[in-house]
Amino acid sequence: MIISAKRLTLAAAAAAFAFYATPALAELPAPVRAMIDAAIAGGDPDKVATILELAAVTNPGDAEEIDMIAADYDASQQTAKAEEAAAKEAEIRHAGLLDNWSGEGQIGAIRSTGNSNNTGLTAGLKLKRTGVDWRHKLTAMADFQRTDGVTTREQFLLGYEPSYDVTDGVFVYGLGQYERDRFQGFSSRISASGGIGYRVIETDGMELSIKAGPSYRKTSFVGGGNSSNIAGLASLDFDWRVTETVKLTQEASAFIQSGNSTYLSATGIEAGLGGSLSARIAYAVEHDTKPPIGAVKTDTLTRFTLIYGF
Repeated sequence: MIISAKRLTLAAAAAAFAFYATPALAELPAPVRAMIDAAIAGGDPDKVATILELAAVTNPGDAEEIDMIAADYDASQQTAKAEEAAAKEAEIRHAGLLDNWSGEGQIGAIRSTGNSNNTGLTAGLKLKRTGVDWRHKLTAMADFQRTDGVTTREQFLLGYEPSYDVTDGVFVYGLGQYERDRFQGFSSRISASGGIGYRVIETDGMELSIKAGPSYRKTSFVGGGNSSNIAGLASLDFDWRVTETVKLTQEASAFIQSGNSTYLSATGIEAGLGGSLSARIAYAVEHDTKPPIGAVKTDTLTRFTLIYGF
């Protein structure tokens, strides 16, 4: 069979066009590919990103293959995160009532000024449970001192606060709280509140939430008698992990009502001592606009405590 020169020329031109129009698939050098595989196996996303960046700089001809590896890695990471989140949510949904609680216990010394000027002991417990939609907080605090057989400070607080996430950042809450402080003039003060709140910031290193709502307060006085009032509650809760071992906290609240309104502020700084143990110094101020007769308006309290987290 005789093939014309014209046909041979056309075939050669077509082959040449196909060769240059379709680039050959680049193959990374084996050591570079091994380095990338080792970084991916190590499971550190930052290290993987660094290795891929170095590979792209030192092997510019293999950019397409490196981009494909990066895209596959990103997709696998997203899939893994989604699967982990789904598994965690399923675990939380099926957890028992006593599961998924975390918290801290603390014990230490106090110094107070105002209605009493002395030093004493303080102890507290905070528990928190975070579910898919529900969150629960339990708080218990006790400050107590006896001097020469006489009680000079006796203050107790017990609170429970459930909340339900409505949308991202927005929640509704309920609050029940019991207080006892004879040196402030009341043998018991019961508060109940409910309302709406917003988590302004919620990251690994910083949390800020605010809430507000109506409140009911019933106070029984040491000298006899009691009072019941409708009040408004507004509060702020701020946590900032400044470094790996240092955390700053700020809590503030206001019960506003006719007659006696109460304003509270507690500022603390916490430093890790190793493991689950840390130390905290906190300064609290409580101001009543119209306290019982014989009590001053402002109490301050400085706490030095050791904390065990669990």
